[in-house]
Amino acid sequence: MEESISGLNQKFRETFDLEPVDLKTYSPLTLAYIGDAAYELVIRSLVVEQGNAPVNKLHKRSSRLVKAQAQAEAAVKLLDVFTEEELAVYKRGRNARSHTMAKNAEMTDYRMATGFEAVMGYLHLKQDYERMVTLIHLGIGDKLGE
Repeated sequence: MEESISGLNQKFRETFDLEPVDLKTYSPLTLAYIGDAAYELVIRSLVVEQGNAPVNKLHKRSSRLVKAQAQAEAAVKLLDVFTEEELAVYKRGRNARSHTMAKNAEMTDYRMATGFEAVMGYLHLKQDYERMVTLIHLGIGDKLGE
């Protein structure tokens, strides 16, 4: 599977004539922006893989795992698991000053969720999907089945 993802990424870069970019040049909020989408796609895929259901039910199942509070809880679980590099990305994301905030979220949860999303974005752009999936599994634990 890694080969097919790498091949897809190469095709993507060639088709859109994209040059490689040093991930350290991305702002933490840019990493969180793409990380939010990458994380949600993984969660939605997991929810759909559990079986066909009305879209309303699928949305409710995935929403409870992608909301700021759930991401903050995952981040707490992962603090001791993050590599030094991931921890640095997390802290940059957590400490970034965003001009917006999710509704129904506490500021501390929102900041921690932003750090978590920054790590997801970093891993996505780095194409380290194995690590991303491992962290998501450790972060959400058995909440998927709830």
